[in-house]
Amino acid sequence: MSALHELVLRNRSYRRFDESHAISRDTLMELVDLARITASAANRQPLKYVLSCDPKRNAAIFPHLAWAGYLKDWSGPAPGERPSAYIAILVDQNIAKEWWCDDGIAAQTMLLEATRRGLGGCMIGAIQKEKLRQALEIPDNLLIRLVLALGKPAETVVLENVGPDGDIRYWRDDQGVHHVPKRSLDEIVLG
Repeated sequence: MSALHELVLRNRSYRRFDESHAISRDTLMELVDLARITASAANRQPLKYVLSCDPKRNAAIFPHLAWAGYLKDWSGPAPGERPSAYIAILVDQNIAKEWWCDDGIAAQTMLLEATRRGLGGCMIGAIQKEKLRQALEIPDNLLIRLVLALGKPAETVVLENVGPDGDIRYWRDDQGVHHVPKRSLDEIVLG
């Protein structure tokens, strides 16, 4: 197994963290610097970022995010299990109206590096965008695309094959282990 394969396997969507494990602004800047040098549609580079590693600012971000759509009885991480940091990924519409997949490329790059550093995260797209815009005083020309929740993982996430019923919904067992079904390679490669 290659080092990259191993890194991708470790890079799961973590939703519970050791909130006492601090992440520095320097670390967040290093993650964004990696995203800065990734591919960009037509090299427009329209992405901007809002960083948070301050508990008070983190608390202002947290209520505007949805955490796990398939876990209907879980409203998100409890105090002590919340992220230590966030990176909001924004598109500057004064630079580009079309950004294709720049946000996804940037997010995945930052999450892979966070994983390499022993951290984990979750790419969140279910955002109360206008409330978050107000909480962080984000100008109107910046479109909120994603928020990365980052921290030291405090949960186990395991991959498993999609069962015969085809159900792809993730779930948690009685021990709190988070199970993520994945389709087989044979199912997704055509021909």
